[in-house]
Amino acid sequence: MARTLPALLAELWPGDELIVVDNDSADGTVDAVRELAPEGRVVEPGANLGFGAACNLGAREARGDLLLFLNPDAKPQPGFRDAVERPLADGRDWAAWQGLVTADDGRVVNTRGGVVHFTGIAWAGGVGEPVEVGGRAPGVWPAEHSAAQRGRKAGRMPGDRRAEPGFVSGACLAIPRERFGQVGGFAEDFFLYHEDVDLSLRLRLAGGKLGAEPGARVDHEYEFAKGPAKWRYLERNRWATIVRTYPLGLLVAVAPALLATELALLVAAARGGWLGAKLAAGREVVTALPRLRRERSEIQGQRTVRAGEFAAALTADLDSPYLDRAARSRLIRSLLRAYWRAALALLRA
Repeated sequence: MARTLPALLAELWPGDELIVVDNDSADGTVDAVRELAPEGRVVEPGANLGFGAACNLGAREARGDLLLFLNPDAKPQPGFRDAVERPLADGRDWAAWQGLVTADDGRVVNTRGGVVHFTGIAWAGGVGEPVEVGGRAPGVWPAEHSAAQRGRKAGRMPGDRRAEPGFVSGACLAIPRERFGQVGGFAEDFFLYHEDVDLSLRLRLAGGKLGAEPGARVDHEYEFAKGPAKWRYLERNRWATIVRTYPLGLLVAVAPALLATELALLVAAARGGWLGAKLAAGREVVTALPRLRRERSEIQGQRTVRAGEFAAALTADLDSPYLDRAARSRLIRSLLRAYWRAALALLRA
């Protein structure tokens, strides 16, 4: 927060709201905020609510038309405030969008838009890529492009296969307040990890489009490896997202692949030392199934797109740098692509 807050304050315009939700921290965050930003609002629930619940609490306090969720270790770069509102001002009609999230003091990409595999595995798109591409930041349109041209090309960055990200990162996520309320905000029971994937898929189910605005840059102090507990949350919440958001036709189409993925992940977890976390995640999903089915019924009741249209935003390639190299082998890639082509054909039929 000591790194992020001064940079954020320098970007705020008159009339902007600053709301800090403190998840029972013990590092002096509350005092620092009150000293550096006395005009801001500090919300202290008195306990660690988790990421999603804390964001929802902050959103309920907000009065502006556009919500921006920013991680406390994501430092805005100069020009961020203007750029992050640009998709709204340009009328791109995105349901939610993210900025370009960098790492290593802005030298490499942390995420330029998330990727979601059809098995629900999700990761940061472009992670590790150098930020400077052809002398400018990835995806920053030349000055001669008009607002209309930027709208048509919105979200497409060098190296991207799609114009629309699979999900938008919660590290720097902008969404109209009305839209956020319509889909019910973040999933609070997730506590940590995958909330942004779940929210993004629910927005897409409701007919919304996602985007990435590379001119809105934040530098993220990010480290993937955080022990078995992270794998437990990731796996538990991956399955919760699948149960909640996948239309029935898609669930049927990917069922064989999900079974094969479970077997492969059990082997990977045993080799990686997080088998206990994987098994704990499975138990928690089974225990939560009655609640997840109720939530699924409500979410699917708001769906406005066909299963095939929803599935088209998912990928067949497991090319995340965080996965075992075997998942990215040519043979497995060919098999996954063939499987996914057949599944999409059935869904579209």
